[in-house]
Amino acid sequence: MSTATQPTPSRFVDTAQQIITLMDGFAKLPCSPPSFYFDLEGINLSRHGTISIVQVFAVPQNCVYLLDVHTLGAQAFQTPGTDGQTTPHAILESADIAKVFFDVRRDSDALYAHFGVRLAGIQDLQLMEPRTRQGSRRLLHGLTRCIEEHAGLSPSGRQAWKVVKQRGIYRFDPKVGGSYEVFNERPLPADIRAYCVQDVQFMPRLWDFYCARLDTHGSAMVAQATRDRVTESQSQTFMANGEHMALGPWA
Repeated sequence: MSTATQPTPSRFVDTAQQIITLMDGFAKLPCSPPSFYFDLEGINLSRHGTISIVQVFAVPQNCVYLLDVHTLGAQAFQTPGTDGQTTPHAILESADIAKVFFDVRRDSDALYAHFGVRLAGIQDLQLMEPRTRQGSRRLLHGLTRCIEEHAGLSPSGRQAWKVVKQRGIYRFDPKVGGSYEVFNERPLPADIRAYCVQDVQFMPRLWDFYCARLDTHGSAMVAQATRDRVTESQSQTFMANGEHMALGPWA
């Protein structure tokens, strides 16, 4: 695995015509290994907040697409390609199209509550990681720790990644004077765009790392735990915040 960390090209998608073009390209991509790596940004991302941006890293195209949900609303999910069938909504709900998330719970909660998206075909990197560990699997790791330990970044690449991450955090985290409203600014500030791209840029490295270490039994356990996560996130009793979010499904 290369340790190079050149920024992945990105495109901002904020018109229906751009969605059509995007779907025409996505319809031709392979389903396995996963072509699509997803993340979401928003204000209080959950059923109680809003979705601002959906990031999609289409690996065969080597491009991160930033879907402007704040501007497009339901069009971001319902606009079909020229085949009349391929939509972001259909891709997200297809059990036959593998899609990779890191901790799908809040994303699933928000997608289901606001746009009726019932996720399927999901692979959750956060659940893959503990099945490759030695020792306790009780506590879950966050994306930052996983990238630091398992993305195979060079020292200079790790430093560049941290700089982009910190610049983004300073813009949106209220604890350091930022505001989540920055995700709704248009044009999207350069620091936030870079942060959004980087959030999905290294996910394929993690997928490769964990898949190489998962056996058949572990993969089956991850798949079931991921389905359980999606189901739980759509329930009326799901809580997107709390200490329980740091606990894994295995002791």
